[in-house]
Amino acid sequence: MTGKEHWTRKGDVRLFLWQKSPAAAARGTILFVHGSSMASQPTFDLQVPGRPDSSAMEWFAARGFDTWCLDNEGYGRSDKSRPINCDISNGADDLDVASQYVLKNSGQKKLLVYGISSGALKAALFTQRHPERVARLALDAFVWTGEGSPTLAERRKRLPEFQSKNRRPIDRAFVRSIFQRDHPGTADDATIEAFATAILALDDSVPTGTYVDMCSKLPLVDPAKIPVPAIVMRGEYDGIAGFDDLVEFFKRLPNPDKQFAVMAGISHASFQQKNYRTVYHILHAFFTQPEAVYRGGHA
Repeated sequence: MTGKEHWTRKGDVRLFLWQKSPAAAARGTILFVHGSSMASQPTFDLQVPGRPDSSAMEWFAARGFDTWCLDNEGYGRSDKSRPINCDISNGADDLDVASQYVLKNSGQKKLLVYGISSGALKAALFTQRHPERVARLALDAFVWTGEGSPTLAERRKRLPEFQSKNRRPIDRAFVRSIFQRDHPGTADDATIEAFATAILALDDSVPTGTYVDMCSKLPLVDPAKIPVPAIVMRGEYDGIAGFDDLVEFFKRLPNPDKQFAVMAGISHASFQQKNYRTVYHILHAFFTQPEAVYRGGHA
């Protein structure tokens, strides 16, 4: 399936977007939002020989969705020139600009938004700021206050280092560590290596801002201010997304059209796991859910 590159601007900053479209008229438009340590195409349009449907974008496009992803400022093919650490709020600013571009080009009135890890924080903050642009919101590997997160507890030990610079180096060993820290064995080696190769082809360092925010500034999102239908997706073994923390966040989401999904046998990078088809199924079901015809006392 052929993709198409797009570019838009946030002031002087050039942002890269990538699109894969369905053969016929789209049943909806998905905007995928990447995490802290990798750009968008390796996450959402990964190709792994012998692993069918490794590209989430192609899987959803084959089912009628117009699929888009963007590289946040400081990542991948987007600009990396400003001397800033590209934090969560800055990423939500990117989504503001990108969403306007995608809506204009897709002809849709609202987007289906999926974010993973710090991308889920960016997606949630963007939705809090612009709920009128979001039809449905999916938050995968999300963190609210950070309570109960062993990964963040370990990461906080390096907070002064992250605060001291705008970028941090990444290499193949680092990418492998993402899959080793929570529960080794949830992803196969060929997928991990393909993921690492795709990431490192675009970046040898990434911004520190999301790490600083997740270690020292949570909570960044108020669930009471997210009025759209939402799903919270948590891998069984995810060391970032504390279960009780997410349940408390979920309780406070005001829209009764909401779901909480625990994904068995999955740790943190869900689309790269052995059970990735479970993730696709859950997300597809949420994005294709019929609108409620009866809402009781709700307008």
